[in-house]
Amino acid sequence: MFDRYESGEQAILVHVDFPAESDREDLSELKLLVNSAGVETLAVVTASRSTPSSRFFVGSGKAEEIADAVQTLGAQVVIFNHALTPTQERNLEKLCQCRVLDRTGLILDIFAQRARTHEGKLQVELAQLRHIQTRLVRGWTHLERQKGGIGLRGPGETQLETDRRLLRGRIKTILARLEKVQKQREQGRRARQRAEIPTVALVGYTNAGKSTLFNRITEAGVYAADQLFATLDPTLRKLELADVGSIILADTVGFIRHLPHELVAAFKATLQETLEADLLLHVIDIADDRQADNIQQVTEVLNEIGAGDVPQLWVCNKIDAIDQGEPRIDYDDLGKPSRVWLSAQTGSGIDLLQDALVQRLRPQMVDVSLRLPPSMGKLRGRLYALNSVQQEQVYEDGQLGLAVRMSSVDWQRLCKQVAEDDGANLQGFVE
Repeated sequence: MFDRYESGEQAILVHVDFPAESDREDLSELKLLVNSAGVETLAVVTASRSTPSSRFFVGSGKAEEIADAVQTLGAQVVIFNHALTPTQERNLEKLCQCRVLDRTGLILDIFAQRARTHEGKLQVELAQLRHIQTRLVRGWTHLERQKGGIGLRGPGETQLETDRRLLRGRIKTILARLEKVQKQREQGRRARQRAEIPTVALVGYTNAGKSTLFNRITEAGVYAADQLFATLDPTLRKLELADVGSIILADTVGFIRHLPHELVAAFKATLQETLEADLLLHVIDIADDRQADNIQQVTEVLNEIGAGDVPQLWVCNKIDAIDQGEPRIDYDDLGKPSRVWLSAQTGSGIDLLQDALVQRLRPQMVDVSLRLPPSMGKLRGRLYALNSVQQEQVYEDGQLGLAVRMSSVDWQRLCKQVAEDDGANLQGFVE
């Protein structure tokens, strides 16, 4: 059995072109992923096939070419831009005598490097354990079943069976911890819903500029870099908007084409912020040639997690990188903002984004004129506490005239409170 390297700093990349659109991957994106993982690319091996080979994924001749490149260049790992089966990984490792990593394993490795919070680390570990469950055999093929005899009798398990049992136990423990985290998040969401604070979640393809935009709006100081999956742990900040009040802005993990199902399942608690949001800010790298495909990939992931019906406002970011990129707001047929063109890096158009958010989130307002008797001073105090009194005057008979503006939700709540506390109908004081 070959030595198993802990990390691979120098890699051979393998990319296969398939005629079916659903099987295609992007070679330039693989290079970005490898760079984000901190790995040096020694060579790129490309091939074309109609279907993957069951033995090596590529043909036997191409597999020999990869093995020769590993020996010649001294590579420590071979990275495929595709998902490999455990058997294909095992066969390739035996042939190349080095680690073989597929696209899913590479993304999981990047996530492991990026995780900062306790929750993020748990989610990554869960995804990794689920991924390696079917791949344990390759690390223990040199071990026999434990021997019998005096002092040598074991529990009757191979090392592989022992590891699988330990894995199942660890996965169960992590799931229990993540369930606790999810309950805590749900409590926070319920509190925001009771206070009727709108939640806006940033979504988009990885490296579209979500964290830069988040920092520009909230001055949160979230880590942002020109690399894939710079953000892994969700960050929430409160923001004040005119005519709307407080909102919660959530920065979430970026999406990528063919996002591994292990990650979608593991990051369910994180993605719940997206699912429960009142509005999604879909951040798009407008300077990326693949923007149409990236938008489609994000839409597919949103549908997969059940957030496809959440209202969206597209944010066309990085207008500083295109010709004639001017900040503006595009409106749909109903007169609602549908797209905002801006640059999170330079700050150009950020004010337009805030205007668009106000227009999309501003609740239906109620404007009424009230005439209150002097005995309703408590109601006057409530109206001032809601910051809804626009104008006040005192009539000759001592009654108060108030011009009031508030959201329809606050108005309905106030009517109910007045009826319960004072037994009065607030509508009866409307002029």
